[in-house]
Amino acid sequence: QVQLVEFGGDLVQPGGSLRLSCAASGFSFRSYNMNWYRQVPGKEREFVAQISNTGGTTNYANVVKGRFTISRDNAKSTAYLQMNSLKPEDTAVYYCNARINSVNYWGQGTQVTVSS
Repeated sequence: QVQLVEFGGDLVQPGGSLRLSCAASGFSFRSYNMNWYRQVPGKEREFVAQISNTGGTTNYANVVKGRFTISRDNAKSTAYLQMNSLKPEDTAVYYCNARINSVNYWGQGTQVTVSS
């Protein structure tokens, strides 16, 4: 079965950096685009970044463009989100996502808190 497991969330000061990881299993990882989303309580889950199956194309939400970088290692079936220049408004639960045969799969999420 498809499994997505996120790692790397933490408490970090404004201006700091974190790298999130998403370990995937149960499907052909190298065949699918991978996405990161985030959600704060009381708000809808919002798109953060996407990377194509080969890693050759990336897309970002405007609010993170220039600060976050999505990448992947197909040999390790792992996607990453490097987050720099973090702001308090980046505080959220971050989710890894894969859309396989029109079905959305999600990890359990990892908490990122940006606060002094």
